[in-house]
Amino acid sequence: MENIERDLLRGHLEGMVLSLLETGEAHGYEILKRFQSRGAGALTLKEGSLYPALYRLEQDGFIRGKWETASEKRRGPRRRIYSLTDKGRKELARKRNTWQTFAEVVGNIMEATT
Repeated sequence: MENIERDLLRGHLEGMVLSLLETGEAHGYEILKRFQSRGAGALTLKEGSLYPALYRLEQDGFIRGKWETASEKRRGPRRRIYSLTDKGRKELARKRNTWQTFAEVVGNIMEATT
């Protein structure tokens, strides 16, 4: 799959993060892995873009973050685990609707005419 320009990612990142958390809670690195997997290599997301988006989403009440409890089985620093809130589910539905409209309009404009 062809690499998608970074500018096309702007404006849609927060909706994509909400969508990735819809399947269950995750820490930042897990969100990055889900993004890469579902993006089939066409989209690249760096930590420097993800973590500010997570912060904004948490500040807006769309996601909830909690520090992972210490586990004897896991070594290393604590991780912040994020989950979707009810407010976040509503925002995700709104963003999906906006995306559908946007994709349809752009598709109509970009469609070749004969």
